[in-house]
Amino acid sequence: MHRDEETPHIHVTLVPIVKGERKRRKREEQTKKRYRKKPTDTVRLCADDIMTRLKLKSYQDTYAEAMAKYGLQRGIDGSKARHKSTQQYYRDIQKLADSLKAEVVDLQQQKETAQEELRQAKKEIQTEKLKGAATAAAANIAESVGSLFGSNKVKTLERENTALHREVADHEETIEALQDRIQTMQADHSREIREMQQKHGREIADKDTRHKQEISFLKTVIAKAAAWFPYLREMLRIENLCRLVGFDERQTATLVKGKTLEYAGELYSEEHGRKFTTEKAGFQVLKDPTDGTRLVLAIDRKPIAEWFKEQFEKLRQNIRQPIQQQRKSRGMKL
Repeated sequence: MHRDEETPHIHVTLVPIVKGERKRRKREEQTKKRYRKKPTDTVRLCADDIMTRLKLKSYQDTYAEAMAKYGLQRGIDGSKARHKSTQQYYRDIQKLADSLKAEVVDLQQQKETAQEELRQAKKEIQTEKLKGAATAAAANIAESVGSLFGSNKVKTLERENTALHREVADHEETIEALQDRIQTMQADHSREIREMQQKHGREIADKDTRHKQEISFLKTVIAKAAAWFPYLREMLRIENLCRLVGFDERQTATLVKGKTLEYAGELYSEEHGRKFTTEKAGFQVLKDPTDGTRLVLAIDRKPIAEWFKEQFEKLRQNIRQPIQQQRKSRGMKL
């Protein structure tokens, strides 16, 4: 159980162990390499039967039903929701970070201003304290002659001193409030970034899961199509061969449809690693005479592999003859 994201989730690790002979693919049977058969009563690893799209959906459904009594809710089945791109996600984070930084700078400036006002107020208080000492001495004298001077000046200074103390206290409260607000904004900023990162992580994981499900579904469709249409895989192989030889998309489509294509030009042989030139000839996709389940690309009804081999032998002969003639010309005459 992981709680590092907004929605708690579970990672499951399993080892699919089955018995029985491994199903071979046709291309494995067609290759010369032979795999050693394992006994059918021994165990082996295989995820083909338990990791299909329908099975994965069933696991989610049954697990949600079993956990419903604990308040677990299943995700939306077949949701069409689209997620924010990585670029947009980081642009939003950067905008939010810039905004919060600007507010923090503004609050810092307010804090500095309040601190400066506090320093000024303290200076004024210190000055007033000195004045207060002199006033107290004068007040003592005034008390002896209170009838002549009265006590109005002393009361005035006391009121001003009280007002200054109150102003200092207000500034200190303002500074504390600003500090609390800065800390709160920084905490909110960190939390919002963390939540956005977690949300983005969930979106990427969901997208990856859907991608894997789509791939599994397409593989299932291809497997069914290959079973229903035996020549499908052969047609795909022929299409790839046509492109490798040098035919363009239109020419390849003509051949795959079973039509004859007249062509003159260069043809590339992957086996010999070079191009061979042909005059105007007819190309067509035919059944392999040696194996009715296979198709071959033929040039003038001859498999193109044989045609490439003949052209390569001709090229070797053309190169060998001048060399032999040169060797004979070097011989000595008696």
